Amino acid sequence: MNTIEEIQEAVRASPRLHVRGAGTKSALSGAATHSVAGLSGMVEYNPSEYTFTAKAGTPVAEINAILANHGQYLPFDPPLAGRGATLGGTIAAGLSGPGRYRFGGVRDFLLGVQLVTGEGRVVRGGGKVVKNAAGFDLPKLMVGSLGRYGILTECTCKVFPRPETTCTIRAEFVSAEAALEKLCALATASFDLLCLDAGPADTLLLRVGGMRESADARVDRLNAFLGASTHVLTDEEDAQAWQSAGEFSWLPKGYGLIKVPINPARILELEDAAGAMNPAPVRHYSVGGNVCWLGWPNDAGAEHADAFLKRLNLPGVAVLGSFRQALLGHQTGDAFARRLLSVLDPEQRFQPYAA
Repeated sequence: MNTIEEIQEAVRASPRLHVRGAGTKSALSGAATHSVAGLSGMVEYNPSEYTFTAKAGTPVAEINAILANHGQYLPFDPPLAGRGATLGGTIAAGLSGPGRYRFGGVRDFLLGVQLVTGEGRVVRGGGKVVKNAAGFDLPKLMVGSLGRYGILTECTCKVFPRPETTCTIRAEFVSAEAALEKLCALATASFDLLCLDAGPADTLLLRVGGMRESADARVDRLNAFLGASTHVLTDEEDAQAWQSAGEFSWLPKGYGLIKVPINPARILELEDAAGAMNPAPVRHYSVGGNVCWLGWPNDAGAEHADAFLKRLNLPGVAVLGSFRQALLGHQTGDAFARRLLSVLDPEQRFQPYAA
């Protein structure tokens, strides 16, 4: 589907639609019936206003390249950009990368949306400027909606200036407990970090950015605070470390991927539960320990992933791999979702979930 009119026609003609962008999130789009990857291209870009509007099927990598020409970027580090992830798919899946730690996630950068509802109507929400009028916040509802409420066709986002320089400290601790203690201390310390990840659990990755002349002093202060074995990554090493995090290059072959919202206080509990399994899930903690990217072994079975998260009373969203359902573990908010569906998709055409 390459135009809004084609999307409207498909919606009105189909009792069920499962829409995808580029298909980079296999657990969400493996059974897709339609693609909006053809609905691509930048609609409007105002570098002086730090905003752009693009069609939903536009590859994030293409947007990143245009922004880079003006020294700007999407600070929430949209994951899977290197694999071809689209803007609409990123928003519908609600995925943010390590940069969410400092700047907020995709929902904080989305200003406006255009979408086709389950009745084939074109609806707009939000606007194209940072200072927006009050009203029904439709854009925020689209973040993480998994395509249940409508087919995104156009999105407006704000952007930030790219830091003059960045570097990364890799700190290795004697145990996961020691690393977690320092991770929690960093959350209340006076360091202005761009990213704070842990993977594996006894290793912290800290990224700093800003003016070139102050970078060395900031790194020295952090090294003194960490009190661990550290290695400073600059230039290409720095870029590769966070590209690996955003592209999930650390995920072993034969593993699916689940996004699990968590908090630092529960990391050791998850570590103990995962460590007791054979084979054990692979864990990478991001956003200061508030997101766990859980690499789930295919041999362990998708149904066991659901049971595992329910035992821990945690929710999860399958992103990569073969899963029978996208939403796993302990989920909430069904009553509100049903009310929203009754307005935007009364005939429930947008099932199963899409992204």
